Amino acid sequence: MALKDMLPEVLAEFPKLGRTDLRDFKKGIDETFRGFSREYGELIENFFYPLKVFLVWFEKLLLATPWPLMLIIVAVLVWLGARSWVLTIGTTLSLLLIGYLGMWDDTMRTLALVSVSTFVCILVGIPVGILMSKSDRLQSIITPILDIMQTIPAFVYLIPVLLLLGIGKVPGLIAVCIYAIPPVVRLTNLGIRLVDKDVLEAADAFGASPSQKMFKVQLPLALANLFAGVNQTIMMALAMVVVASMIGAPGLGTQVLKAVQNQYLALGLMNGLAIVAIAIVFDRVSQKFGQRLQKHSEVVHG
Repeated sequence: MALKDMLPEVLAEFPKLGRTDLRDFKKGIDETFRGFSREYGELIENFFYPLKVFLVWFEKLLLATPWPLMLIIVAVLVWLGARSWVLTIGTTLSLLLIGYLGMWDDTMRTLALVSVSTFVCILVGIPVGILMSKSDRLQSIITPILDIMQTIPAFVYLIPVLLLLGIGKVPGLIAVCIYAIPPVVRLTNLGIRLVDKDVLEAADAFGASPSQKMFKVQLPLALANLFAGVNQTIMMALAMVVVASMIGAPGLGTQVLKAVQNQYLALGLMNGLAIVAIAIVFDRVSQKFGQRLQKHSEVVHG
């Protein structure tokens, strides 16, 4: 006789809502959200409209820039950030190959999406990380939210974003930001909390105000962690471009999605490698720029 048959009926099966009750529960959640979407959807769209305007403008700017000029601009930015001829030449050759293989426009769209989403994540994430570092209670509230943002499957929060804003660039951008913002928040908070207490006591002894301590002592000394957060945010934003393409975010991700749907191996491989090349460039430049700023800060504060 099976063990399940020997147990009392109440223990044989896990207690659960009846099928009707469960259906009504799910229906109630769906109807509540639809009502919220109908009531506030237009207001939310208007709130994000400036972000849409900025993203569309930046994307058009990249697409309208002649490719030789764009190559020069990117090479100069890479050199200023990394101060590495190897990385600068490698980036230029990678972009030349991407353009030669017919992926230039999609690459510019992806660069626009990743650049704007990273800018938004930094603009929101660093202040939130600073606030977290100043309050243990606030940290205990925000940390579980960040845990949810990092662990919940991306397809789950695509649903409310899609219902509220429809298909388009901004929903894709918001989905990318939700997934990519936690690292910069966490590492900003961590970097500030790891600043040596003796340094803070010395700043207090010299009469530094709280804002002076934050911007002239704590943030400069936390640059290594801060830029590690920015680096991870960029990587996670790039990791989301394919998922975001499902709700209208343009770029290389759209081509990868098309390749998956139609089993085009060459198309998927080429566009996937283009995303990898962009990720490597962003990763190396942000790392080297962060290291240079950290060394400069150590010299100044040393």
